[in-house]
Amino acid sequence: MNTILIANPKGGSGKTTLATNIAGYLAAAGQPVRLLDMDRQQSASGWLALRPEILPPIKLFSDKPGNIGTQEGWLVIDSPAGLHGKSLERVLKLVNRVVVPIAPSLFDMNASEEFLELLQTEKAIRKGKIFVGVVGMRMAPRTRAAAILEQFMKDLDMPILAYLREAQLYVNAAFEGKTLFDLPPYLAERELEQWQYLLSWLDS
Repeated sequence: MNTILIANPKGGSGKTTLATNIAGYLAAAGQPVRLLDMDRQQSASGWLALRPEILPPIKLFSDKPGNIGTQEGWLVIDSPAGLHGKSLERVLKLVNRVVVPIAPSLFDMNASEEFLELLQTEKAIRKGKIFVGVVGMRMAPRTRAAAILEQFMKDLDMPILAYLREAQLYVNAAFEGKTLFDLPPYLAERELEQWQYLLSWLDS
């Protein structure tokens, strides 16, 4: 199973938005997709309960011992805020890719910097067995926040996969159990353009 961890220790960084939309993209591409909701608030589970049956299926995944890694297709993990220590180590043993969403504030960027530096110490990441990328959430390129993020990521030699602007389209889609990839392309064209490099990174 291809497993993607969406992680950032800071709450409100956009993990669930990113996790659900990545799952939506994979489902729309015809891939078997499961979503593991590790967050206490269970936001991704609530969203999935709203998802119309007519849309490409995304199944809720149980994190019971022995389940992860036994299925084909993709597993997208929406992790809780504060993921660290032994819990982080256990999850990293299961994944192929880690996507770190970062919001454009001083506090979010400082917390994310510490988390990314911690990831760099993990053996599987150093050996290239796990790939890590960053997504600027509610962040536009050519802004001060983007420039700071780009310099930091250059120092870590990690890619910035996308800048996803703040758009009401994400909010409206989520209320209906949908993602950008379930909408008519003409409605989401601008936002979908921002996803292109991230999607190619996932597919590679």
